[in-house]
Amino acid sequence: MIAPDYAGMVYRRCGRSGIVLPALSLGLWHNFGSVDPLETARAVARRAFEAGITHFDLANNYGPEPGTAEETFGRILRLDLAGHRDELLVSTKAGYLMWPGPYGDGGSRKYLLASLDQSLRRMGLDYVDIFYHHRPDPSTPLEESMLALDQAVRLGKALYVGLSNYPPELVRSALTILRSLGTPVLIHQPKYSMLVREPEAGLLRVLEEEGLGCIVFSPLAQGLLSGRYLEGTPADSRAAKPWGFLQESAVTPERVAQLRALNELARARGQTLAQMALTWVLRQSAVTSALVGASRVAQLEENLGALKGAPLAEDELGRIDRVLAGT
Repeated sequence: MIAPDYAGMVYRRCGRSGIVLPALSLGLWHNFGSVDPLETARAVARRAFEAGITHFDLANNYGPEPGTAEETFGRILRLDLAGHRDELLVSTKAGYLMWPGPYGDGGSRKYLLASLDQSLRRMGLDYVDIFYHHRPDPSTPLEESMLALDQAVRLGKALYVGLSNYPPELVRSALTILRSLGTPVLIHQPKYSMLVREPEAGLLRVLEEEGLGCIVFSPLAQGLLSGRYLEGTPADSRAAKPWGFLQESAVTPERVAQLRALNELARARGQTLAQMALTWVLRQSAVTSALVGASRVAQLEENLGALKGAPLAEDELGRIDRVLAGT
């Protein structure tokens, strides 16, 4: 049995709820699919839980191939985390294309509830702790999608619900519906990093005002802020792979120069670039947790080191802003 280091992990209250989340949560978007070595995935998940990371974040289409990250996680639960279910917070999502035909995408009641059933079967679970609508669907009435989330809770297949990639005004509308139904809505998941700052334009303020937790994905900008691209694109990096969202075209000379300047700022404060990037997103009072992925245990250990770093001072934040602005 794994003995998690709960005392060594930082936990944060998730909005105005009874739930706390680890400051770093493990995301299974990459590195847990059918194309990835199972033993490496097992080692990363075991080390994460051992370090006190209690939250494992999935979605129906994570892989590749879609669905295989949930299958891998199901194996890890059986092989390594059996007996720890009540110490874990497991989330999954539906909203993007998952299967062919008109009912395998979007926000319809049929799609969301069918997808949740499939996810539970893949993971071998009776319920998930959080079930998210992965993105807004303009072709489906918001009420229908929110009623589907509510039904997932009433059926005992989810304890809480969440939203992901929703803009601020739609968050408020969704919360009005969910709260009128008495649905336990817990959290929102936006993309946020030094290189993607749109949540600062209103979303973070709305989440704080509404008492909703916030867990950010891609805090290392799909790996650009990991420190691996300081000399261009390594042959074994995510940008060099034929799958995934980070393309080699994103690693421009201008971006590399910017990353090097940020890396110098990180070194001056005794951190790696990845650690400073995580410290930077976690500085926001609205942010409950940051999702990190890892292709090996050493990468996870580096990320965990961010929790030991000093807070960013105002002058350091100013220098980071100037690098990001190119001034």
